[in-house]
Amino acid sequence: MTWIDTSCTLPTAERPLRVAEFDDLFRTALRGVNRLAPGAVRLELDPSAESFARDLVARESACCSSFTFTFSTEDAALLLRVEVPPAQVAVLDGLAARAAAWTS
Repeated sequence: MTWIDTSCTLPTAERPLRVAEFDDLFRTALRGVNRLAPGAVRLELDPSAESFARDLVARESACCSSFTFTFSTEDAALLLRVEVPPAQVAVLDGLAARAAAWTS
């Protein structure tokens, strides 16, 4: 769980469940991962997962304030931009690697 921020307020016992929710999103809806900058990644998702994705990132934002999540649409895709400050790039690296593993 290398992508969990040390300042995360989610109880430790709940962290594996949150990781599993992200894995579920990646497994079922991820179409692509694009590294935009050291502190920014864009995930391309199936639009049918929008409700689940919005709920998940809202809950993640509540416990891990270093993440910024922004949704947009382009063509037939739902785009989720994930950004972190420079001090948290390693956390984003872990999230991006976990997502990319589902596209292979």
